[in-house]
Amino acid sequence: MPSRSSTRLAALTVAAVCSAAAASQIVALPTPAHADSVRIHDIQGTTRISPFAGQKVTDVPGIVTATRTYGSSRGFWLQDPNPDDDPRTSEGVFVFTGSTPKVAVGDSVTVTGTVSEYVPGGASSGNQSVTEITKPTTTTVSTGNAVPAPVVIDEDSVPDEYAPEGDPAANGSINNLTLNPSKYALDYYESLEGMNVQVEDARVVGRTDPYSELWVTVKPWEHRSRRGGTVYGSYESQNSGRLQIQSLGSTADFPKANVGDTLTGTTTGPLDYNQFGGYTLVANQLGTVKSGGLERETTRKQSSRELAVATYNVENLDPSDNTFDQHAAAIVNNLQSPDIVSLEEIQDNNGATDDGTVDASVTVHKLIDAIVAAGGPKYDWRSINPVNDQDGGEPGGNIRQVFLFNPERVSFVDRAGGDSTTAVGVTKVDGKAHLSVSPGRIDPANAAWKDSRKPLAGEFVFRGKTVFVIANHLISKGGDQGLTSQYQPPTRSSEIQRHAQATEVNAFVKDILKVQKNANVVALGDMNDFEFSDTAKILEGDGELWSAIKSLPRSERYTYDYQGNEQVLDQILISPAIRRGCDFEYDSVHINSEFNDQISDHDPQVLRFRP
Repeated sequence: MPSRSSTRLAALTVAAVCSAAAASQIVALPTPAHADSVRIHDIQGTTRISPFAGQKVTDVPGIVTATRTYGSSRGFWLQDPNPDDDPRTSEGVFVFTGSTPKVAVGDSVTVTGTVSEYVPGGASSGNQSVTEITKPTTTTVSTGNAVPAPVVIDEDSVPDEYAPEGDPAANGSINNLTLNPSKYALDYYESLEGMNVQVEDARVVGRTDPYSELWVTVKPWEHRSRRGGTVYGSYESQNSGRLQIQSLGSTADFPKANVGDTLTGTTTGPLDYNQFGGYTLVANQLGTVKSGGLERETTRKQSSRELAVATYNVENLDPSDNTFDQHAAAIVNNLQSPDIVSLEEIQDNNGATDDGTVDASVTVHKLIDAIVAAGGPKYDWRSINPVNDQDGGEPGGNIRQVFLFNPERVSFVDRAGGDSTTAVGVTKVDGKAHLSVSPGRIDPANAAWKDSRKPLAGEFVFRGKTVFVIANHLISKGGDQGLTSQYQPPTRSSEIQRHAQATEVNAFVKDILKVQKNANVVALGDMNDFEFSDTAKILEGDGELWSAIKSLPRSERYTYDYQGNEQVLDQILISPAIRRGCDFEYDSVHINSEFNDQISDHDPQVLRFRP
């Protein structure tokens, strides 16, 4: 499919200069290729960087296995029907023409051109490169030849271990390490780069996205979730059976699949590498989707004595969106009208129009009215408008957290003075903790919140008991290197600021608990990090908080699906007073992340407890 952004490099600067011996193999052939010509496996070599990078090769023979006739990366895949006996060397390569290729599948051709290493997303992305032949001159030898049989990728062929440790002398890069395809999954996939490959009856673990892509697994039991996905449970376990599927055909015909469906039959095509997912089977023969019957979940209704608190990222909701009725139905029916809902990504009254507008009352009231129309309560709400364009997110959108609360069940303690730049504090009144302003923002001037959402703290009362709720939306993981990066392990640069933010949230909770040890504190929202991450550990501190999603079985711990990895980004953390009683129940309500017709990319979370 067309790339969303790309940078083509003539040759990687990191490529080693080819040896004189290798160079001597490049010979000009007056006739089509003969026995001592350079072949594709010579070009691919035994590392990720071609030994011929930057050099011209002449009359490279092969069979055309597929053509790409659209987008900025037009060309064709060429495969040698006579492989060598080295499993490390791929027999396929992409020939970049830059315009619609004039060859057809089954043509036997020879190609003269320059070997280059193309980095999808550019060198700064940290992505691996794709070995290509560029500026080609192609000669057709014959037509109508059989395409080399596809290599079947399955649970027996893909190693469990994901990637080798990068070379410290090369800043952790694996580019120049000798491939070990029997030990590492990334090496295995690299050894097939550009070759005709196939998967059979593969379970879908990442729904069809707006770019006509989906993810499957060739390892059916690898960290399988209760609903058919693949759970990402640690940095050490990367779920090596995942593979992205695209199509060489019309995206209009691409199947709409949910997690738990099966891509039945055979799906065949060249193995490519792209910026948005790494190794990708670009199908010229696509299997058929068989439904797994996945349905959206519904949590149970809270009892009269239980307080239900939820977090829900509504993904850049603004008045122009057509999803208000669907979000309302989800809150009323699937979440069973929680008493308090922390909403993330509520945009201002004109969305992404960047004209200085920061008020979001139109957005919030449109959602509240839709909830009433869906049969839910008439929620009241509290929030604080941010300083224009200071909280990150879509430019002009001014996203913020908003508290919805059911005034028939819970009351909000209003204390004046909270605004976008005033820090909320903790005071002691009659031996109990009180917020100095309510609602209030946690230390908004702190550098930890630069270009990011500031936490919103509020004081609530339920059945005579005070509950402190802190709504969060920590900085995203944007900028982190991908799991298929050339740098292993990948660098997670976004953690620096997110750790600083987690430190601030934990410090504020400590302030509450210093005043009142048994205070009921709930810190919730889109934490943009995993329950096992250092971010979560910093939030939890020395027992001030605990991420309640860890009360669920591992197969149910996910709120988001990224590249076929079901993972936790949204969390509800609770103070010792709530956890000690063990009188709480947590539910990750799966209504979005697994579905191709999602209204948000996040699943909402619900906590029920008795203060």
